[in-house]
Amino acid sequence: MDIYILRHAEAEDIGPDCMTDAGRQLTAKGERQSSDAAAALRDMDVSFDLILVSPLVRARQTAGIIAKAMKLAKRIEITDDLAPDGEPTALVAAVNKRAAKLSSVLLVGHEPWLSRFISQLVAGCPDLAIKMKKAGLCKLTAGELRHDRCATLEWLLTPKQLRRMTD
Repeated sequence: MDIYILRHAEAEDIGPDCMTDAGRQLTAKGERQSSDAAAALRDMDVSFDLILVSPLVRARQTAGIIAKAMKLAKRIEITDDLAPDGEPTALVAAVNKRAAKLSSVLLVGHEPWLSRFISQLVAGCPDLAIKMKKAGLCKLTAGELRHDRCATLEWLLTPKQLRRMTD
């Protein structure tokens, strides 16, 4: 299975226009970053059988831009397991529940949760020096997904690299 992991794009700060972390929306730059990621994915001929996304606004907006650009809007599912306080073992179980029908899944969430999750799948511990930039994209491959060492890190791209891929 191909597991793509995307950190949400740049979002507004908490302030007078946004009083909660959960309500933070993408900035114009964040929208461009999401569009760049979608274009790079299209150029790589990537598609997803399922897109799982955190319930927070900025992650949903990021996933929505990707899904719309790739004509995959019907494949989005919101899951609390990708929220900043989400449960990684529950996410693994949710993916495995559908594994027979999946060859490729996109997970859209937040730092530092995503880096810890990637580390756990690649090394079996949550503390590898992996850092996902906003709108950064990672590809893992795994046979049987489990919350332990089970995956290979294929690549980890920054937003700048994704943008250059589409120039």
